[in-house]
Amino acid sequence: MTRLQTGIAGLDDLLGGGLLPGTLTVVMGATGIGKTQLGLSYANQGRQQEGEPGILFDLTARGDSQNHDDYSQRLFDWPLTQQTSDRLNLAEIWNRQSARHDSMHIFRHRGRRVTASDMDAQQWREWKYEQAKKLDAAIAFFYGNFAHGVRRCVIDGVEPADKAVDSIQFELFEYIYHQILRKEHDWVARDLFRVAFRENADRVESHAYDHNQIGCLLLYTSHEVMLDDLITRPIQSGDVLSNANTIIYLGKTREGARMGRALYVAKHRGSASHESIVPFEITDQGLVIG
Repeated sequence: MTRLQTGIAGLDDLLGGGLLPGTLTVVMGATGIGKTQLGLSYANQGRQQEGEPGILFDLTARGDSQNHDDYSQRLFDWPLTQQTSDRLNLAEIWNRQSARHDSMHIFRHRGRRVTASDMDAQQWREWKYEQAKKLDAAIAFFYGNFAHGVRRCVIDGVEPADKAVDSIQFELFEYIYHQILRKEHDWVARDLFRVAFRENADRVESHAYDHNQIGCLLLYTSHEVMLDDLITRPIQSGDVLSNANTIIYLGKTREGARMGRALYVAKHRGSASHESIVPFEITDQGLVIG
């Protein structure tokens, strides 16, 4: 099986050559630890392996995006193209220039809270209504990119919640993962085109892709800052970590009076992986192991 390399040589070595396509990888750590740099490196590596960079789907609800534009431009000379419209003419799906965008921030500047318990009944109804409208745009974003050769995606902006089942961001992620990323291409097209599917059926087949070749990297912000706390963190039933094929923890370490950063591959099913806790740094070149 061809591995999906992360673009970080030391990490790929720890992973036995890279991540497995068709699976979910969760990268977990506190704000500012280096998750976004790792995710962008993985997305950018798609240029070399598949001939197309990966895409970024930002779920941040409380404010701006995760500095994706600045990082991608500085680290990889990659100016991200944004899908900003919630209304895409479905005929434009077959036009690469119209459909192929690098990123989408679905709840930009909404200032939303991220758990159901934060909202009253009226706020919850408004959220569900907005979510339903945004979902069509999300399906078009993913399908339009996959139909034009993209084979990896990064989902960022998932904020910590006391219970994963309470998180509105996880609810949307679960739909995207199971109903878009892990669904055969023609069934995703049916959800997108609906009554217009039959008239687009020939084009759907000519743009067929294998969903088992698509890799997904979820960047998950944790309450825990220290790596030791992440490693000993219990995984609850229904937690996204319980269903992930690969889990990578990024956290702070302490040695005497000095703080550092390190990562640990906690799970990597279907592949050999190193058990070492490995130091890393954030430099002008991004995340560097060693």
